[in-house]
Amino acid sequence: MIDLYFYDTPNGYKITIFLEEAGLPYRIIALDLTRGEHLTPEYTKINPNNQMPAIIDRNGPGGKPYKVFESGAILLYLAEKAGQLMPTETGPRYEVIQWLMLQMGRIGPFFGQAVAFRRMEEQIPFAVDKFTKEARRLFGVLDRRLGEVPYLAGEYSIADIATFPWTRVHERQGIELEEFPNVKRWYDAIDSRPAVRRGLAVTVKGKPQDA
Repeated sequence: MIDLYFYDTPNGYKITIFLEEAGLPYRIIALDLTRGEHLTPEYTKINPNNQMPAIIDRNGPGGKPYKVFESGAILLYLAEKAGQLMPTETGPRYEVIQWLMLQMGRIGPFFGQAVAFRRMEEQIPFAVDKFTKEARRLFGVLDRRLGEVPYLAGEYSIADIATFPWTRVHERQGIELEEFPNVKRWYDAIDSRPAVRRGLAVTVKGKPQDA
């Protein structure tokens, strides 16, 4: 059983989507970010960075509970545990890792800042322009790649699972998917997957079947 410390953010949905795709049993432990529930000493012991998500694998290495924080690391850990959505051969494996690192280092932070600055009541034009332009540039990177291959690393993988939730808020980033037809084709293909729909149906109240 995987305990998933969750709030309904793009990073949280990365993990629910993977767990649904892999068929791993999990339970939701919701922490309300707006109430500071992620800042408790108890949660700090699980995630020293006090961010979401984090997991405890109750059947981790050696059959003992094992904690993992940072969504990219969680995806790598779970993919290895499940033996799914991550190639074992070096070349294909590093195709996945490169695109996963792009999501972690650029797409997530810059898409998130684009949303944040565009939603501020008192606009900061420099910040809005900077992050909106970078979001658009990164959509262009994705579009060029997806004009060459069906999924970011060739085959559907954790790289797609990591990136997809951040593209769901494209309108709040000032982006229309129709401007990037290869991204739209990829987006629609992922959005239609049954496991993805189940993963996105999770809320802070839990999984639909648990509600």
